[in-house]
Amino acid sequence: MERYTSFILKHRKMIIVVFVFLAVVCAGLSTKVGVNYKFADYLPDDAASTVALDTMEEEYSQPVPNMRVVIHDVTIPQALEYKEKIEQVDGVEEVNWLDDVVDIYEPLEDADQDTVDEWYKDSDALYSVTIVDDETEKKAAVDEIRDIIGDDNAMSGTAVTDALSPFHTSADIQKIMLFVLPVTFIVLLLTTNSWFEPVLFMITIGIAIMLNRGTNLMFGEISFVTNAAGSVLQLAVSMDYSIFLLHRFAENRAEGKDVQDAMVAAVKQSTGSVLSSGLTTVTGFAALILMRFKIGPDMGWVMAKAIVFSLLCVLCFLPALAISTYKLIDKTQHKSFFPDFHKFAGAVMKIWIPALLIAVVIAVPCFIAQGENSFLYGGSRIYSTNATQMGRDLLSIEDEYGASNPLVIMVPKGDTSKEIALSEELNDNENVTSVISYVDSVGSTIPDGFVPSDSLSQLYSENYSRFVVTLSTEESEEGWTEKLNEVYKICEKYYGDEVKIAGDLASTKDLKETITEDNSRVNILAIAFVFAILLFNFKSITLPVILTLVIELSIWINLAIPYMQGTTLHYIAYLIISSVQLGATIDYAILFTGRYLEERRTRNKRDAARESIRMCVLSLLTSAGILTIAGLALGKISTNLVLSQLGTLVGRGAVISFVLVLTVLPAMLILFDRVIEKTTMHTKFYREVKHHEPKSKK
Repeated sequence: MERYTSFILKHRKMIIVVFVFLAVVCAGLSTKVGVNYKFADYLPDDAASTVALDTMEEEYSQPVPNMRVVIHDVTIPQALEYKEKIEQVDGVEEVNWLDDVVDIYEPLEDADQDTVDEWYKDSDALYSVTIVDDETEKKAAVDEIRDIIGDDNAMSGTAVTDALSPFHTSADIQKIMLFVLPVTFIVLLLTTNSWFEPVLFMITIGIAIMLNRGTNLMFGEISFVTNAAGSVLQLAVSMDYSIFLLHRFAENRAEGKDVQDAMVAAVKQSTGSVLSSGLTTVTGFAALILMRFKIGPDMGWVMAKAIVFSLLCVLCFLPALAISTYKLIDKTQHKSFFPDFHKFAGAVMKIWIPALLIAVVIAVPCFIAQGENSFLYGGSRIYSTNATQMGRDLLSIEDEYGASNPLVIMVPKGDTSKEIALSEELNDNENVTSVISYVDSVGSTIPDGFVPSDSLSQLYSENYSRFVVTLSTEESEEGWTEKLNEVYKICEKYYGDEVKIAGDLASTKDLKETITEDNSRVNILAIAFVFAILLFNFKSITLPVILTLVIELSIWINLAIPYMQGTTLHYIAYLIISSVQLGATIDYAILFTGRYLEERRTRNKRDAARESIRMCVLSLLTSAGILTIAGLALGKISTNLVLSQLGTLVGRGAVISFVLVLTVLPAMLILFDRVIEKTTMHTKFYREVKHHEPKSKK
């Protein structure tokens, strides 16, 4: 490392120029990276709903109905005028309303009132709209429909979510970064001894973030989860590495070494801890790569790459930058704003036994509780609050007309009697509010040649007959899977495995099955990866078990809280947090344990634990503070449910891990001190020599 660091320092100006140039280029490239907001696109290719969507695109030109529009306080003629205006919008494939199911020129009192109320109730008209699947046309169509109906009326559905999510998420990211960056800077100012050091930290991580965002172009597009949370997580998780390096640099200079020698020694001393911390974080994210649900690999690859860039910047760019600006570091020195934490360490040591007992008592209940959370899986409820127009519209429509979800059912064409029987049984199902098919709309006795080709092409393709079925349920309702499964059973009764079903609920059903299967595999792999690194790092059998248990307990507590609060979690946030919290906060345990082993060579176990607490608390406070601030900012500011919950879990998880590392971990190290010594290579702990007074002769 000495030769490497000497080379970096000798060519420091070139290093700085190269990194800055690459960061500027990557900043430009980052604007070319596409962002995907569709959950269904991240299902495995062999998922039933994915196959159904692919088949539908091949066989039909029209997608699943994807928007509901409500116009308040209109007469029948006015409602028809609005329908005509919406039909004329470019990108709108079809608009269905009351006039498509009953004769509106006859008195409505004579029509089936349940049918009428599904489309026109209390002078409010509800339309089912189908918009093309092209993103540009979809956005333009949604904006034009909003102009037609105004803000006082409502629209919801996947078309609205797909079209407006980029705008809302982009605005959220800007607000989050505008909050996180200055607050992080203030935290660094308070926890360092130079006014200029935080500037170095922020520049280093800022360049790493730009390098990562720009190189995401290699993937073509990334998920909205990765795009929104990636930079915030990279900032929060990898800031430690810069702090480790510059702290060592300052210590070496305080010992009297010149600037060059101090940095060479600092890189050599901190490389091991920085790389081990970075590697555990990388493996935490890498576990996500093995998920079948493709948002996992998407986030796993991007975030693993992000940590690699952070490590590269810290071990290459930061030494060059720090040496070039060390005079500013010297001129801006200030006294520490924090005490030496001697009293704090003493106070913690007084409660180590109660802390350990509490951890033992709550471990099993928290483990059970975190597995009993209620979940959402799809994208239908990610904007279901009053924080956005989308959320308000969704709640308004559902309050008045209830939940509604269209499914497209495709069955082999050719057997009209089967189609009639299927249609009748679907119509008889209490959860089905409408069925649109050839045999319902045209009739089985009218030859195909007498049916307009446009109408026929939406119902019959070369190989399939298409049914558009509307279910009066949605994902947040209890029992939605049972209601959906009833429809599946009816279809399979007539067509077996040949039936293909597409739609939001069908995709959500597959999402649930896919990511539930992913959960145990991802958690086990993340733990196994981290365990292996700890085993290699400490060359101990016992320490990886202790450290992993402490961080896993913090994860169980974190995920048990939503259960106790009665909060419904989005499963993506639940799934990702286990790997993220493990990878991000295991560093706290590594730092503390490394210090404990060092102190244990010259002190007894209690004094070693006390000194480790005193020496580590500020570094842990800085790291956990930044991660907490970043996470909670994401949680509070984001209007997207997945991102909001992920941020809250990350921020809260950092606090819990911080507390457990400073209370439960010291207790476990003290309790298993003798076992640790015997199961750790090249470890010999300090032993106090007891002097016994010779017994006096009587």
